[in-house]
Amino acid sequence: MQKSQTLKISLQHAGKTFYSSSGEQHIALKAGNLDIYEGEFVCLVGPSGCGKSTVINLMAGFDQPTEGSVQIDGKAVLSPDPDRIMIFQDYGLFPWKTALDNVLFGLKCRGFGAVEARKKAMAALAGVGLTAYAQRHPHELSGGMKQRVALARALAVEPSVLFMDEPFAALDAFTRLHLQDELLELRKKKKITVIFVTHDLDEAVYLGDRIVLMAPNPGRFENNMPIELPFPRNRTDKQFDHYRKELFEAFDLVHKEAGRKSMAEEELQQGGSGI
Repeated sequence: MQKSQTLKISLQHAGKTFYSSSGEQHIALKAGNLDIYEGEFVCLVGPSGCGKSTVINLMAGFDQPTEGSVQIDGKAVLSPDPDRIMIFQDYGLFPWKTALDNVLFGLKCRGFGAVEARKKAMAALAGVGLTAYAQRHPHELSGGMKQRVALARALAVEPSVLFMDEPFAALDAFTRLHLQDELLELRKKKKITVIFVTHDLDEAVYLGDRIVLMAPNPGRFENNMPIELPFPRNRTDKQFDHYRKELFEAFDLVHKEAGRKSMAEEELQQGGSGI
């Protein structure tokens, strides 16, 4: 899509360091900069331990940087906000509530009256193809359906930013591909900003306007890759394959460098014996 020139999210020299009870320092995210524009779909990818979840938690307001700042719409992010919704891999549904009641929960928290809330909730369920399942409980739904309920609940309150932390990782391949297409269709209609964490490089190329590759030890922003392909995208297209190959090569370099650093640290801890 055509990128807006309106800055939505900005990390300025933002970093996060944790300390153990013994005072040992762990840098989860090395201080760095990242700008995300209004309406962009940005995918964060990288090996385990590279800081992807740290970044998305800082943006969502679940955690605070130990240096630098995180801003959304020019204001510091100090806490979660109903204008910014997070969707997790484990759905986060209330098991005792029906699909409809799960969607209604967010709307009631936003202060909508009963009639308007129900209208919006049913529209949101219809948007993800679950009208017929509105009275079902989570245990009566498949994994894909549960994730669609979570998506409906998020979109019903009309957030300006949607954070998604590996939302499709636990789903089978067919369901995952289907939900990718549904997400892109909903995003086109709602025109929201999406930050999407994934380990699936193919998924990142398929969904993202831009891919931010991260590296571990310490977690940091390593590569910023715009995907200049129109939607809908074709996985068998030569241009798609070009971006896939470029991303896999960049990821491979990060992975090998992380492996070398890990081996060097182990040898250092063992007194350089290499045993």
